Amino acid sequence: MEPRERASFDSFMTLLAIVLGTLCAGIGSVWLAAALSFGVLARYTQHMLSLAAGALLATAFMHLLPEAFDSGAEPHDLFPVLLVGLVFFFLLDKAELWHHGHEHGESNQQHDHHDHDDHHHHGSVTGSWAVLAGDSVHCFGDGVLIASAFIADLRLGAIAALAVLAHEVPHHMGDLMVLRAGASNKRVALVKVSLAGAVTTLGGLLGFWLVAQLENALPYFLVVASASFMYVALADLIPQLQKRLSAAQTAAQIAWLLAGVGLVTVVSAMAHRGQ
Repeated sequence: MEPRERASFDSFMTLLAIVLGTLCAGIGSVWLAAALSFGVLARYTQHMLSLAAGALLATAFMHLLPEAFDSGAEPHDLFPVLLVGLVFFFLLDKAELWHHGHEHGESNQQHDHHDHDDHHHHGSVTGSWAVLAGDSVHCFGDGVLIASAFIADLRLGAIAALAVLAHEVPHHMGDLMVLRAGASNKRVALVKVSLAGAVTTLGGLLGFWLVAQLENALPYFLVVASASFMYVALADLIPQLQKRLSAAQTAAQIAWLLAGVGLVTVVSAMAHRGQ
């Protein structure tokens, strides 16, 4: 195969991997969230939080960051990007919390002028659209990060897609609950959140083009992805696990957290062997 043909083939395979990985992470996480929320797996919600936290931390510290530092970029340049990324995601989180609090405050003011049932339904519907819009933006960003990982290495992309799938499950569970409160049945709620999850693929397609145009910036994309995973694990998931539990429940939490680390390690080994 000629070098140009080989390059085109490699580019096509990378794009195909990005599409499949983002579909798996974006829509697969929604369906798994539905199984945990509505199905027989509902009792395993807390275990999924522990699993997701372990998978995210393992992906960030054992794969994304080492790949970024092995690229030849200066650590003195990468560490500030990591710090800025963590602060950025903190501010993004604060903005989202402010938005929800502001919306809640407006709802309380409207309650004095409308019938309680009508207001509750209107507020739920408004909240549902807000959740879907916010979820779509978040999924789009996940797609860009997954694309960055696939462009660096197919094995790394598979791990990143798995980590995104794991950490999106708890978020989508909350989305499904909000939509159900907005008078949607289970099937309608699942379709709406699945469409938001599919936006992950759009982000992946843009990421494929963007990172390909900015190849020298790839290590910095990987560091930003690491910051995202670290922040979600340490600021979002793990605080939900900080409860007073029995020794057996605490042991189960730790076991599932380590299972998340182990799962990422196994997927990495399998992908590496496949390559």
